[in-house]
Amino acid sequence: MQLGDSTQWRCNLAAQGAKLSACHAQSTRAISICIMRTRVKICGMTRPEDIAAAVEAGADAVGLIFYPKSKRYVSLELAARLRRAVPAFVDVVALFVNADDDAVKQVIEVVGPDLLQFHGDETPDACQRYGRRYMKAFRVGGPGADTAGQLARTCAAYRGAAGWLFDSYSAGYGGSGLSFEHALLQDVRADSQGAPLILSGGLSPDNVQPAVAALRPYAVDVSSGVEDAPGIKSAARIRAFLQAVQRADAEVAKDLDDAAGVRMSPVTTPTGA
Repeated sequence: MQLGDSTQWRCNLAAQGAKLSACHAQSTRAISICIMRTRVKICGMTRPEDIAAAVEAGADAVGLIFYPKSKRYVSLELAARLRRAVPAFVDVVALFVNADDDAVKQVIEVVGPDLLQFHGDETPDACQRYGRRYMKAFRVGGPGADTAGQLARTCAAYRGAAGWLFDSYSAGYGGSGLSFEHALLQDVRADSQGAPLILSGGLSPDNVQPAVAALRPYAVDVSSGVEDAPGIKSAARIRAFLQAVQRADAEVAKDLDDAAGVRMSPVTTPTGA
């Protein structure tokens, strides 16, 4: 091998090494963004056009409320029609508040939800008896959930849940539309065996970004924060909400990359390589 050939070979090797380093950095960043993508559920759907707006904006799930006292309550007939408007890869969540067995079973049979959400005083056994994946909602600040320790102990009884949803306490049941003191989640977040954390309660396009960046929940759940009126969603507010969540995810990913020492830099190829 001539000297010139050896130099050329080393240049080629250096170029390939630089490309591999850049690919590693890109892969690391892609992984952190993927892991930290916050899922979004738009709850309280009553119209097919609102489901279409949520899907177009990138929502992961939509919620149908089967609590008769809710302003966003849907009948079985309407729920079945809304279910047909939901495309593949978007989950339908059926929300119940202290419903009797027959009511839950009828919704399962007629609507076929992907996930059940229990927002009342249901026991762990009551949540599990249907053989379906479920989320359990906790009303933060209420009886048995007004300190971080109490809340964590209450949640621990529902380790079989696919998610723990946290809303603010109100005298009535269902979503309150009010925020709560997020510091009360500190012990829940420290539970390594806990279910994925789903943040709800008073979220809107204006405040969801800092909430996601600070708490890094698995998912967020919104209803009144993206509405023009109870049960009437705003396509513009849904888009703004999803965009705010995406900005928060990008912020979190950058923080993770900075902490890991990952830096993106342009790849330069040696002359003659």
